[in-house]
Parts: sequence; C-alpha cells; structure tokens
Amino acid sequence: MPTASDVIANLPWKWGTQGAIFIIGGLGFMFDAWDVALNGFLIPLLSDYWDLSVGQAAWIATANLIGMALGAFIWGGIADVIGRKKAFTLTLLFFAIFTVAGAFSPAFGWFILFRFLAGFGLGGCIPVDYALVGEFTPSKYRGRVLTAMDGWWPIGASLCAFVSAALLGVGDWRLIMLVMIVPALLTVAVRFGIPESPLFLASVGRYDEADAVIEKLVKRTGAEVTTWTHEERGHDERGSVPASVSKQLRAGSGQLVQLWQYSAKTTLVSWVLFVSVLLVYYAALTWLPGILKKQGMADQTAFMVTGSMTAVGILGVIVSAMIVERFGRKWVLGVTSVLSAVLLVGTAVFIEASGAELTFAAKASIIGFGFVVQIAIPTLYTYVSELYPTRLRGSGFGWASAASRVATGVAPLVFGAFMWPVLGLTLTFALTGLLVVVAVILMGFLARETAGEKLS
Repeated sequence: MPTASDVIANLPWKWGTQGAIFIIGGLGFMFDAWDVALNGFLIPLLSDYWDLSVGQAAWIATANLIGMALGAFIWGGIADVIGRKKAFTLTLLFFAIFTVAGAFSPAFGWFILFRFLAGFGLGGCIPVDYALVGEFTPSKYRGRVLTAMDGWWPIGASLCAFVSAALLGVGDWRLIMLVMIVPALLTVAVRFGIPESPLFLASVGRYDEADAVIEKLVKRTGAEVTTWTHEERGHDERGSVPASVSKQLRAGSGQLVQLWQYSAKTTLVSWVLFVSVLLVYYAALTWLPGILKKQGMADQTAFMVTGSMTAVGILGVIVSAMIVERFGRKWVLGVTSVLSAVLLVGTAVFIEASGAELTFAAKASIIGFGFVVQIAIPTLYTYVSELYPTRLRGSGFGWASAASRVATGVAPLVFGAFMWPVLGLTLTFALTGLLVVVAVILMGFLARETAGEKLS
C-alpha cells in the first residue's frame, strides 16, 4: 500500500489544484522580490534626500538584509511548528505593513528600523513559500515547478524598477514604497486558496487532517488511489490507530544542531552555496542603480537599466526549468553560478570604461549577467529544498537563507565603506566571484544529486 508521501508524489498535475498553489505562492514571492529590489533604488534617492554618505546609504540595504537573516531562520522554524500556510500569511503581512510604515518615516533612523522589520518578514517568505509549494508538487514535476517559482523573482524586481521609474515622474521615494500595501491583500487568497501541507501535518502527527487534505487532492486531480498509510504509524490502515504527536523541532539553536547532526556535509554545502551565489546577485541588484548614477545617469535611466537586467532573468528562469531535470541540479548550478560571477566582473570592467552612455559591451554584460544568474538561483533554491527531509526542510532552507542574509547584509557596509572606494569595482567583484568557485568545488565533492528523488 502506498504511503501518503507516495500518493502526493504521484498525483497528476492540475492547474486548478497544484497550479493554483503555485500561482498564489508565486505572487507572494513576486512581492518579496519587489521589496528587496527597492533597496537598490532607495539608495540613490535617499542619499540625495537625507544627504547620506556611501557608508550611511549602505545601511538601507544592510538593515533590510540583516532583518531577512533573522527572519529566515526564525520563520523557517516557525513553519516547521505552526505550519506552512499560517507562517506564509504572517510573513506577507509583516513585510507589507512595515514597508508601508517606512514611507512615513520622519527621519533616517526610523526608516532603517522599519526596513529591518520589513526584512524580518521578507526573510521568512522564501523558505516558507518553497516548502509549501514543493510539498504539494508531484515528484515528476517538482524540479520544474520549484525552478519556475523563481520566475516570479525577476518579474517582481523588474516591476519594482519600471513602476518606480514611472512613479518618480509624479512623486518621490515615499510613493514607490506605498505600493507595497498590495501584498497584504494577498493573504485573502492564501486563506481560501491554499490548504495546509499534508506532509507537514503528517510530520507532526496530525494524520486525520493530513488524510482529509489528501482526499481532496485525490478527488480534484482525478487520481485513482483510494487508500494509503503513514510511515510513522507502522501499519497499512489509514485512520485506525490514534496518532501520537511527533516531537516538534526545538527553536533557534536546537534546530541548528539538528541540521548539522542530520548531515554536516549537506548543511555546509547549502550554506556556502547560498552565501556565494546570492552575494553575487545582491551585489548587482543593490548597487547597480547607484553605480550607474555615479557614471552620470539620471535616476529614471539607471532604474530602467537595472530593470532590464532583472527582466531578462525571466528567460533565465524558463531555461532553468527546461534543463534542471535533464542535466541535474548540480551540473546546472555549478556551470551557471561560475559563469554569472565571470559576467559580473566583466560588467564592472565595461562600466568603468564607459561614461553616462554605456558601451555595447557594458550593456551586453549587464543583460548576460541578469540572464545567467537567474538560471543559477532557481536551481539553487530547488536543490537545497530537496536536500533535507520534510521535518527539517523549512529549517534547512531557512538557516541557509539566513547565512546568506548575514553575508549580504554586512556586504553593503564593507562594499560601500572599503572595498569599492579602495580596491575599485572590478577587483571587488572578482573577490566576490572567487567565493562562488569555492562553493561549486565543495558541492562537487560533498553533496549528492537530488534529481528524481521522492521527498521524504
């Protein structure tokens, strides 16, 4: 008799069932990207508004990303305790409310506080979202679906750039932040459009609730299965033995210990990959508008160039979804992450050789980076979310994300106050790219391939 996880893994894919969860989860991810992308656009605007130095302006990104670091591991653990659906709803509300609050900041200190709190909500959105969508997706389609999830990121980042550029014609930085009230409305769709993950329910001993969700999924997808069991029960009759509630994960340091006890190699590779690949991406996303403005570009033009970089990433996500199952997670991630690091260095070289009017080589490098890095990132998210079992998936992804947020949170201060002014843009990006090479080597030797595996 199949287990509950077997049933979910082998269900037919239906757009009205799993597809609806993908779309609702994707919209949350889109607004997550929108809010993160705001950092790069706010840096040049607020530098002028409050007359900030480069080091002071770096706190705009640092406060938000450090908040994300804290939120990533806390919300990942919360999702493993209270459930994916409730945690996802709370993260949406948190980052929407405090982003809007930032628009009414009377001083720079208040603004930094609100960006930190918005980041706290943002940090939980990604790990919770991926756990939720992944646990409803049949194994045959999981690689493509989780990879396609990241397609919402360049959509959100690009919309942020283009909408912000348009709104600057009628208002200022406060207006571009008020747009983020919209994600709060998405919680209604989450409430009525997404059930709780049956894999989560089963993992904490709530078998009757899990069975009720699975029955609905089976009916709505037209599957023929009628009976299943749960591995934890130890027999083949669903519903006949009262479930003993599983011991829930301990918070904070307890979760961290469990991840390293489960597999030190897996956790090391997950952290190093997250830190290095996302450091490269956030270096471009956070500083490109400011770099282009320093070259002599107007704010709106710099926003449009950055928006073009993120928009082409939509094609990168499509390519990633097409090749991730065929070539495997490790191969795709290894090649594209290293190539994106090379292109980022090329971008620095060509920008420094250009004036306010970018050369063709500079534009090609920017667009090429935006395309390739968005093949790497969704593959990374898919890969890490599959390396851990259900009981640790939210925490595993969350802690890896938290490690990257700490690194990317500190990076703007180091970048703006020391590396860029002292070492120059090219060498700064080259040192950042070297971390990617180290991470890929570790992945090659220490981590397994997950393509085609059933979620456990």
